[in-house]
Amino acid sequence: MFNKDRWNEILEALTANKFRTLLTAFGVFWGITILVLLLALTNGLKNGATVEFNDFATNSILTWSQGTSMAYKGLPRRRRFSYKLNDIEALKTEFPEIKYASPRNKLGGYRGENNVIRGTKIGAFGIYGDYPDYINQEPMDILEGRFVSYSDIEAKRKVCVIGIDVITGLYDKDEPVIGSYIEINGVNFMVVGIFKKPNSQGDAEEDANTIIIPFTTFNQAFNQGDRIYYMVITAYDAYDITELKESIFGFLKVRHTVHPNDMSALGHRDQSLDFKKMSGLFQILSVVGYFVGALILLSGIIGISNIMLISVKERTKEIGVRRALGATPWEIKSQILQESLILTIISGMTGVAFSAGIIWLMNYVLNENGPVQNFANPSVGLQVVFIAFSILVVSGLLAGLIPANSATKMKPVDALRIE
Repeated sequence: MFNKDRWNEILEALTANKFRTLLTAFGVFWGITILVLLLALTNGLKNGATVEFNDFATNSILTWSQGTSMAYKGLPRRRRFSYKLNDIEALKTEFPEIKYASPRNKLGGYRGENNVIRGTKIGAFGIYGDYPDYINQEPMDILEGRFVSYSDIEAKRKVCVIGIDVITGLYDKDEPVIGSYIEINGVNFMVVGIFKKPNSQGDAEEDANTIIIPFTTFNQAFNQGDRIYYMVITAYDAYDITELKESIFGFLKVRHTVHPNDMSALGHRDQSLDFKKMSGLFQILSVVGYFVGALILLSGIIGISNIMLISVKERTKEIGVRRALGATPWEIKSQILQESLILTIISGMTGVAFSAGIIWLMNYVLNENGPVQNFANPSVGLQVVFIAFSILVVSGLLAGLIPANSATKMKPVDALRIE
């Protein structure tokens, strides 16, 4: 237990040579600072990479049809085929593990030919036909109005939801948008909603230049019949879509008379697998951050241990007097350990505070200047602070252990003889 006299003794010992103490403390300060900043930067990279998914449901696959590479049941190789709308209901019936299965169709692109007209203004935008469930798979912020609904699907209403940059291209400032009409490839659609993708970075420009209309309306207006450009399939959280996809592909191959061993007929992108690979990479980076930070911190701890050994040697006569006056070996050892522990904790927590300031500054700059590609919100959790504190406590005790043992091995008579 600390008391006033003990605190005074510790303070006097640590301030006896201020410059030496500061240099020693700097090693621990710098080690903890590097450790926290490395973990914060790793989290920033992870957050930035996660943003690249645009909050897309990670337990999902995107799949589309491609040309067959094998002849099968009298049908030739290199045969082109398309997914059909009835594939969606068939999948939901066959696989109860599927939470959402959304068809998508696409027309044009925001860098393609002009396909949208409003009054005297024209523009090139990506036109998508979607089902209402799609907003659950790729979340969107509805800034005004609404998203497409199932009543729109059933009635094949000519309505649309537009991205924020469509407004910039087709509307004057402060002009009302909801309830207005735009012409897409000669067909008029009423605007019922405005959306923005949350935290979008990689394809932010394309997202903002997107127009979404009901899937059934899209197919009717643009002569797509019941064809699907691609579909997005999301499994319930209790199931892994990566484990389900082979069964799903096998089912789709049967429905479209594709050879079971034809690996190129169905294209796909596994969001779940991509996300797992990315998460694994950043787990490795976190381990590397801990390892590098621990090595730097170790050099600081060794410095504290060396300084404490020097301090014990300089105070040999003092220790001898205290032993002669009745101080027990444990009292001598505990003081040395406490001095080491306090020096380590103070310098280490100062490093934590300093690194927190740098992290705040990085986030301030990012907020003021906009997002950086593949980097967002560098931060560390409270668990990192607790881990850092635990490391400091253990390190402080270890740093003082050798000097403390050295001090208790002195015989009072021998210590008093030293000049």
